[in-house]
Amino acid sequence: MAAAARLGPVGDELALLEKALGLQSGNKYGAQGERQVPVLQTNNGPGLTGLITIASYLVKQAKKEQLLGSSAEEKAVVHQWLEYRVTQVGRQSSREDTRTVLKDLNAHLEDKVYLAGNSFTLADILMYYGLHHVMVDLTVQEKEIYLNVSRWFNHIQHYPGVRQHLTNVVFLKNRLYTNAH
Repeated sequence: MAAAARLGPVGDELALLEKALGLQSGNKYGAQGERQVPVLQTNNGPGLTGLITIASYLVKQAKKEQLLGSSAEEKAVVHQWLEYRVTQVGRQSSREDTRTVLKDLNAHLEDKVYLAGNSFTLADILMYYGLHHVMVDLTVQEKEIYLNVSRWFNHIQHYPGVRQHLTNVVFLKNRLYTNAH
């Protein structure tokens, strides 16, 4: 975890993912470039570069390929959300960027339990890790504005092995009767 801590939030995500997948945490991570793109040093050959590449490698190493999707279409949707995680969630630089991401996700999750449809996937895990710091800071009112994201996030944080040492984000249980006497 020491190498992951030096890498920052993405390194933490990869260390959390390793543990969630049941892998031994012996991988050596680094970062390259101005944007601190994660790099995994493998024993044989060149290092693997990028969050999606490394995360997919770890899933395959853990023999949990179902997290990458089962059908060709589901695999494409999982990959699409992994790209969104890196390009949009990983690049939030302002409050407005964060609101845009939450709005996009809220609309998408309106009729879905998971990002890729009916199955829990790597996209859900990495999106959860990427949004955790955002959800922790939301007010009760903001959580209600993004109700679908809140519902999804709460579901994912209770998925076995996902949250680990991260702070449990509290959501109101009963919105209907909060003003009842």
